[in-house]
Amino acid sequence: MTLDRAVLLFAGFMILLTLALGTWVSGWWYLFTAFIGVNMMQSAVTGFCPAAIVFKKLGIKPGTAYD
Repeated sequence: MTLDRAVLLFAGFMILLTLALGTWVSGWWYLFTAFIGVNMMQSAVTGFCPAAIVFKKLGIKPGTAYD
């Protein structure tokens, strides 16, 4: 798995998780869902992604997601 795909997988998982938690635990979890969305937009504009930095330090190799 490449870094690009790992970030996409992690973001998708976190969105689904926080939506489920917002539905069944507390509506406050929707704020975290919004934070994830804002972070994804910020990453697309600036190229800075905190999750990518963490995954890179874990040894996941960079790649192109849509080749």
